[in-house]
Amino acid sequence: MSKDEKKLKKEKKEKKEKKNKKVKEDTSMSDAPPAPPTAEKAEKASEKAPVKAPVKAPVVEYEERIKAINCISSPLASKKTTKKVHKLVKKASGAKWMRRGVKEVVKGLRKGEKGVAVIAGDIYPIDVISHLPVLLEEAEVPYIFVPSKVELGAAASTKRPTSCVLLREPKSGFDAMDLWNDVKGAVTSEGK
Repeated sequence: MSKDEKKLKKEKKEKKEKKNKKVKEDTSMSDAPPAPPTAEKAEKASEKAPVKAPVKAPVVEYEERIKAINCISSPLASKKTTKKVHKLVKKASGAKWMRRGVKEVVKGLRKGEKGVAVIAGDIYPIDVISHLPVLLEEAEVPYIFVPSKVELGAAASTKRPTSCVLLREPKSGFDAMDLWNDVKGAVTSEGK
């Protein structure tokens, strides 16, 4: 054993003894049994518990985001349509009628699910999403590109960027049906 190893071992042993001594002093000072947790301790514990906060994307202007898109990002959503699409994606993620990610979207298309596909335009390498437009056209599912994968991920309630989502046809009684119709109309009109 070298001198450094002996020294580290000795320091660890001293720390451990010091900690044990401190614990013994704390327990020996009070003869009464430990008090039950108070309301203050309960509040502190609840403060430490992680709270699920909404995911926010960094604020970047639409024109700046367009500069980062790849060459196959056509049809690209306008600024107004992008806002509507993100709003619908947020509602869809809450209602659980959305497929998120390339693998899930492809699986949904194979199962014959219909709806609207939203693909991020700033995905590199392009090979990750290059097969999606062909699959979507074969399945007759309208699709549109949005400029940012980070904002698409934030709208889909994930902490990670999302390359694509498939918004499935909602059942009747969905609270954002008018928004769904607006987005579907905009996607089909911009897609042509």
